[in-house]
Amino acid sequence: MAFFFSLFEKRRARKEGGEEEEDSPIVSSPPPPHPPSQTPSPQPQRKPTRGYFDSYGIIRDVIQNHLLQILALFAMEPPASLDAEDIRDEKVKVLRSMRPVSIDDVVVGQYRGRSAAPGRPALPGYLDDATVPKGSLCPTFAAAAMFIHNARWDGVPFLLKAGKALASRSAEIRVQFRHVPGNLYKSKLGLDLDRATNELVIRIQPDEAIYLKVNNKVPGLGLRLDVSRLDLSYKSRFGDAALPDAYERLILDVVNGDKRLFIRSDELEAAWALFTPLLDELDARRVQPELYPYGSRGPVGAHYLAAKYGVRWGDLADDAE
Repeated sequence: MAFFFSLFEKRRARKEGGEEEEDSPIVSSPPPPHPPSQTPSPQPQRKPTRGYFDSYGIIRDVIQNHLLQILALFAMEPPASLDAEDIRDEKVKVLRSMRPVSIDDVVVGQYRGRSAAPGRPALPGYLDDATVPKGSLCPTFAAAAMFIHNARWDGVPFLLKAGKALASRSAEIRVQFRHVPGNLYKSKLGLDLDRATNELVIRIQPDEAIYLKVNNKVPGLGLRLDVSRLDLSYKSRFGDAALPDAYERLILDVVNGDKRLFIRSDELEAAWALFTPLLDELDARRVQPELYPYGSRGPVGAHYLAAKYGVRWGDLADDAE
């Protein structure tokens, strides 16, 4: 079994001349010594400015807080109640069961410009922005493999990925189940890893949905397998019912004094303990981020990282949107 926690950003500069920042269903208060940047409301028409981001990078801005909190909520044991303190107690247990991220299990990248082509405008790279220091090594993409050392999750890789200027904009969790040893239908599945893997997908944004990908027999006299989705799409199930924006929900929680989606100081400390050694090592060694084209799926190194653990990223699946 393997897990993917991913947040991809698709720039709107190609159509609107501006850029957007990521939305997240969970936010954290800024901790010292590496405070995450504040995420402004989307302003597609504003002039792109990336100088603020250069002080933080994608790991501090997204992975250490947003994705790590989603991981903790997903992997925690059932709390004693729905009380905020009981939930946060379980989240802290998850983080304290994890070890600091190894630099060997991390890939960092930075997007470069894309030249113009027929019907496709030229797009600037990260270093082309006047507000970004010349020769900056700030990563705009990062992928990491993490492990939870407890009885439930021991040996299960959790792969996290986030980036800017990618091919799609989404936030989702993908649970890939292990292949069955001695699968009787191996000859019918061939070498297509995606078809041979049952997978649970929880899409946080956009188009919130939960679906299970399973292999099934195609009706008929022969024996042919195909992949089907057991799908719960919020849009199709609940129609025009209003789904509150992530920050609308958080503001309402603040008004109501509901702390379940906000982190506690000990959780904040445990989260930074996982990433601070990595961030210090990246800075000390001046690691050069791998370049990837604007509008791509990210650096090639991220696919080697996934292959290292026998899995592949969810945005390569045939159901990726």
